[in-house]
Amino acid sequence: MTKTDQAWGRAPTARYEEIAARFRPIFDQIAAGAIDRDQQRRLPYEEVRLLRDAGFGTLRVPQDYGGSGVTLPELFGLLIELSAADPNITNIFRSHQGFTEDLLNAPDNDWRREWLGRVGRGEMIGSGFSELGGSGPGDYATRIVRDGKGYKLDGEKFYTTGSIYADWINLAAVDVTGGPIAALVPTKAEGVEILDDWDGFGQALSGSGTARFKAVRLEEFHVKPDYGRFPYTPSFFQLVHLASLAGIGRAAADELARHVASRSRSYPRGNGKTSAEDPQVLEVVGRVRGPAYAAGAIVINVAEALQRSYEANLEGVDPLENNVHLVVEIETSQSVTVVSKLILEATTVLFDALGASAAKRAQALDRHWRNARTISSHNPRIYHDRVVGEFAVSGKRPVAVGYRKIISPYGPSSEVA
Repeated sequence: MTKTDQAWGRAPTARYEEIAARFRPIFDQIAAGAIDRDQQRRLPYEEVRLLRDAGFGTLRVPQDYGGSGVTLPELFGLLIELSAADPNITNIFRSHQGFTEDLLNAPDNDWRREWLGRVGRGEMIGSGFSELGGSGPGDYATRIVRDGKGYKLDGEKFYTTGSIYADWINLAAVDVTGGPIAALVPTKAEGVEILDDWDGFGQALSGSGTARFKAVRLEEFHVKPDYGRFPYTPSFFQLVHLASLAGIGRAAADELARHVASRSRSYPRGNGKTSAEDPQVLEVVGRVRGPAYAAGAIVINVAEALQRSYEANLEGVDPLENNVHLVVEIETSQSVTVVSKLILEATTVLFDALGASAAKRAQALDRHWRNARTISSHNPRIYHDRVVGEFAVSGKRPVAVGYRKIISPYGPSSEVA
C-alpha cells in the first residue's frame, strides 16, 4: 500500500498523496495483522492507537485546533485505503468522524470550541445511539435528567461501535419530559460498563456491543446545547459503510491476484500451464477488480457531493429547502445497492479463480464476504431503492432516518423523523 496503484483511479485532490503518505505505513502494518486478528478475535487496540497517534482522528479538524483540515473527498479516500487494510477499524472511527462533522457544522460557541480542542488534541469518540427494543429510531429508554448542578444518566445501548476504544461516547437519550437530549459520556466514568459482546460473523472487532450506564454523573459541558446534527448526517454515515465496502473490494482483488500469481498447479481442463496463464482464471480476477474500482469511484463522487453540502451549510443554506442537501441524500441512496451488490458478488466469485485450498481457514478469504455482508445489512438497501424510486417518480424528499431533529446553526429546528 505504500506504493499507489494508479489503476484504482485518480487521487481525490492534488495534495492527497502527501496526506496519505503519513498513514500508509500504518495501513500496511494493520493489513499485515488483519487475518490473525480475525481468526484470533484480537481487538485492535494497538492499531487504533497507532492511527490516533498519527492524527487520523483529527483529519477534518481545522488546523487552528491541531488538525489537518482535510476535505471530505480526501477523508473518504483515506477511509477506502484503511478499509482495504481492515474494515473493522474504519467502523471503529465512524462515529468519531461523524461527531467531528457535528462540530464543524455547529454554531461557534464555547461548547463547540471546547470539543474541537479536545478532538484536536486526540480524544476519541464512540457511538451510543442504538438500543435494543423500542418502536423505532429515536425511541429511547435511556434517560438523562437534572441532578443538582449536573445530570444523571441511566440506560443501556447496543451497537456502541468504537466505544470500547474511545474516551467518550456520543449518546442520545430522553429527558424527564421525554424530549430528546444528547451528551458526551466519559467511558471511564463511574457507572459506565462497556461489553465486547457483539457476536456478528463479520466486523467482529468493531466493538459494536453493549454499553450500560448506572447513575452516571455528567457535568454541564458534557451535555450538547442542542440535539441537532449536520444536514448530511444520514449520507455521511452511510458513505462510511460504502467506503468500507470499496476497501474490502480492493483487498479481495489484491489478495486474489497474489494467490493466482503464486499458484503452480493448473486444472485438468485449464487453458494454461499455470493459473496465471489461464485466460478464464484471469477473467475472474478482472471480474473482482472491476467492481472494486467502480465502488471506489462511486464513493469519491458522492464524497464530492457531501463536500458541496458541507460548504452550503457553512454559507447558511437551509438544509430543508436547498437542493444541494437533497441531492447528496439521493446520490447516496442511488449508490447503496449498487456498491453493495458489486462487492458482495466480487467477494463470492473470487473463489472461482482458485482451488479448494482457497477455502482453508489460514487463507481467511471468507472474511471479505463476511465483512461485506455484515456492513450491507446496516440500514438495509431495499429502503434506499424505494427512496430513489419515490424521488424519481414524484420528487419526494427522503426522511433522515434515525435522527429526530436536524438543526441548522443558521435557522430554526425542523422535525424530520
